[in-house]
Amino acid sequence: MQTISINFIVPEGWHELTDKQLRYVYQLIASEFATDEIKILCLLQWTGTKVIGRQDSGAYLLKKGKILFEVTPLTIAELLPHLAWLGSLPTAPVRISKINRQHALPADFSEVPFETFIICDNLYQGYLQTQDDNLLDQLGSTLYGKSMTFKPYERINIFYWFAALKDSLANKYSDFFQSTSDAATGGNLLGSPSLSVEDAMNAQIRALTKGDVTKEAEVLALDTWRALTELNAQAREYKELNAKMQSK
Repeated sequence: MQTISINFIVPEGWHELTDKQLRYVYQLIASEFATDEIKILCLLQWTGTKVIGRQDSGAYLLKKGKILFEVTPLTIAELLPHLAWLGSLPTAPVRISKINRQHALPADFSEVPFETFIICDNLYQGYLQTQDDNLLDQLGSTLYGKSMTFKPYERINIFYWFAALKDSLANKYSDFFQSTSDAATGGNLLGSPSLSVEDAMNAQIRALTKGDVTKEAEVLALDTWRALTELNAQAREYKELNAKMQSK
């Protein structure tokens, strides 16, 4: 009996996926496949492996290129941890780069106007509160620059993208995002922690303009990262001042 070695080369994370691979994953998620099923199907798809049949022994007969080989269910199960990341949201923002010939905004929102981020965040927060797919479509239309109705798997792409973006920004600008979400402090530089989305948005603008309405257009045109950098600095200064006052 001859022993052969088969190499399965798979992506190590969401950040390595192509548009075609992202579409495939999101279609599986939209079709409500179980997580392990998604991992197995992606493993086969991305390694160019096909299931030919199942042997009486319980092993699967697979074909990769011109090679036929048997794999036990246990062997397949042992490969799944290499795709464990498919069971979680991306740790960095990724997205399908083009839908209906419309190019997406930069995944990390670098060089995207702060006004666009505020609009997107407003729609995202609205979706979290209502689970209304119309809000996801509006969010997608802003992210892709054209009003359209998205397919279920494209909505998964939109949600995963912005959820991962918010997580990455929260890590990058931790003072600001911690301040705006930490109800235990009883307030922050934006005011009450129970602010509505609209009120929080207006408070962010006021914080950047220092109350000068003539600067609002300038602030809204700022690069998202630049605006968040300033808000993060203000949040840090507020926390330091608050700590000094409490220590007296």
